[in-house]
Amino acid sequence: MPNTTNKQRILQQIFNLKNRYGAGEPAGRPVLEHFVYGVLREGATREQADRAFRLLGDHFFDWNEIRVSTSREVEESLGNLPDAEHKAERLITLLQEIFETTFSFDLEPLHKKGLKQSAKQLTRFQAANDYTVAWVVQHALGGHAVPLDEPTLRVLRRLGLLENDQEDPDTLRTGLEHLIPKARSPLFSELISALADEVCWETDPNCSSCPLQSECRTGLEARRATVVTGRGSRHKPR
Repeated sequence: MPNTTNKQRILQQIFNLKNRYGAGEPAGRPVLEHFVYGVLREGATREQADRAFRLLGDHFFDWNEIRVSTSREVEESLGNLPDAEHKAERLITLLQEIFETTFSFDLEPLHKKGLKQSAKQLTRFQAANDYTVAWVVQHALGGHAVPLDEPTLRVLRRLGLLENDQEDPDTLRTGLEHLIPKARSPLFSELISALADEVCWETDPNCSSCPLQSECRTGLEARRATVVTGRGSRHKPR
């Protein structure tokens, strides 16, 4: 596991990927829309989540229409979004919970509460999880939180920024939040997501094309294996 200095070096190399992947400014949305978008964004790329969010608006008149629709109808509107069936069910559950709690689809009063109280209230929704709560805190409520989905965890563990045996989301996020400035945490999330999608796949990652191969244990192992294989395939001189 890299020490703090090495972790900071790796993080700086991650931020340098902005020139490779770019990163748009976080969208300004009401709290509820950030909540919905967080459900869509987990385990998906920004492009996939943006498209799914746009399609929801194209297919349904308002949040209430989504709430009273079938999960199949919502799923069909999400396009190629990963895990669309489960996310459709979560969206309907979320909107139903919010409606039953507030008799509306307005979560803006959370701005008047402290971050801890707001986050606690968000976790009470059955459809919420650690990722979506962190997403809303980061993007809607102005707090310092790093949303961690499976692609993000995969990349960070391979880079050695997280311990492989650490599982508790609060512990994992707290460690990262000490290293990553609040103002740069949205950019960090976007860059890691892009890296996971382009090269750092769950199976057969494209390590040879990864810009962080030299910092990655998986990438270094892949490079050594390539060298050994290449040497082994050479003909011995006569």
